[in-house]
Amino acid sequence: MTMIKNNTDKNEERKITPRHEDYSAWYLDIIAAADLAENGPVRGTMIIKPYGYALWERIQSILDMRFKKIGVKNAYFPLFIPEKFLKKEVQHVEGFAPEVAVVTHAGGKELEEPIVVRPTSETIIYDAFSNWIQSYRDLPLLINQWVNVVRWEMRPRLFLRTTEFLWQEGHTAHAMPEEADSFARDMLEVYRDFAENIMAIAVVPGMKSESEKFAGAYKTYTIEAMMQDGKALQFSTSHNLGENFAKVFDVMFLDEKGERKYASQTSWGLSTRTIGGLIMSHSDDKGLILPPRIAPIQAVITTIGHGADVGRVTDAAREIARRLNDAGIRCELDIRELRPGEKFYEWEKKGVPVRIELGPKDITSDSAILARRDTGAKQTVFLTSLPEAITTLLDTIQSDLFARSKERLTMHTKNVDSWEDFVRAINDGNFVLTHWCGDAEVEKQIKEETGATIRCIPFDQPKEAGVCVKSGRPSDKRVLFAKSY
Repeated sequence: MTMIKNNTDKNEERKITPRHEDYSAWYLDIIAAADLAENGPVRGTMIIKPYGYALWERIQSILDMRFKKIGVKNAYFPLFIPEKFLKKEVQHVEGFAPEVAVVTHAGGKELEEPIVVRPTSETIIYDAFSNWIQSYRDLPLLINQWVNVVRWEMRPRLFLRTTEFLWQEGHTAHAMPEEADSFARDMLEVYRDFAENIMAIAVVPGMKSESEKFAGAYKTYTIEAMMQDGKALQFSTSHNLGENFAKVFDVMFLDEKGERKYASQTSWGLSTRTIGGLIMSHSDDKGLILPPRIAPIQAVITTIGHGADVGRVTDAAREIARRLNDAGIRCELDIRELRPGEKFYEWEKKGVPVRIELGPKDITSDSAILARRDTGAKQTVFLTSLPEAITTLLDTIQSDLFARSKERLTMHTKNVDSWEDFVRAINDGNFVLTHWCGDAEVEKQIKEETGATIRCIPFDQPKEAGVCVKSGRPSDKRVLFAKSY
């Protein structure tokens, strides 16, 4: 429990642009109003403020616990990577070349060999794996790290695309190809469960097309979320790397028969861009809305009263806060001497799921008023049953937010079979399931003409005979197209 006291240096009121007027401005206004982050002094960098970082800590703590339950161990690898490492894997270096930051001078002189600032860590980790792995008894090797990465971003936007961002990246090595593929799919399921059951965001799991897969991967699996404007956000990815990197970095092991074989590998990750997805999935024109399971603060007690009433209201609020924290509810106490409307507005902008209004009359009647952030609905609850009532309300809010996200995804996913319907559906802000012939040139043409890309080939799409929406050639399955962030 944190106690908020009187603050004379209170942030000035920030007006939030309505979504229908300017969605991009609305998004940035939400971040500012909730005090999540601000731009750093170098273009494309981001200062994550305490409340924004508290969200990242929630994400980190929940996922870290889940990773460890399946045997993944945390490690740390250097930020600086020899440039020659990236050049070893041709597809990998080509995929990252436009985004790579390179150090050429240090210590007052030019370096003999340029050093890459970590855009991702496959190369440096697999160089280490080649020394760590000798026998099949060393496998599977399951490693994760929580770090920052740098990718030179030309069109930065807070959380969604920044030059430096935070993420976790998992890297594993396995004896059998089937085991690696199964593990990559299992990790995608961890992310899907986290997205839907913790962040209340409905997602579409599937596989990336060859053109959209991770540079150097055999297969890339993804979960794609729909934002309120109909655009897709790649929530997280999991890659089956096959033996590609193992062959480049000599990651080999002796099997049970004493034969040397290449390990099969995976990598998988989730970044601070998911906070951007969280904002765009649930928030409204009043500010941020947070699902209770991810919210750093689940309930805030706002005291009402002045003069002689202040002491007894504050004492009652402290006791309520103690009981709520004992019940496992993340609670904050706001006892500042401000007008009730000022307090309410501030916590609305920050998206706290439940606001508890407590004044002299409430204490007299042994009750408090609960206000939902998502709907604004209020109810009066007796103080004796407050922990139970709030726990139930938090579960309801979590469920309702996911249902709303799921409904949006369902309502705005269209099956189309003609090019005219495809263009119309994309321009109207929909996800589109349509037939595609599998030709990368046709995929590129569709992107150039509409701005839509193949987000994934959904796992749940059945085989069906059809013709490509653009080329007219045969197709046996629908794929998911959308504009994206």
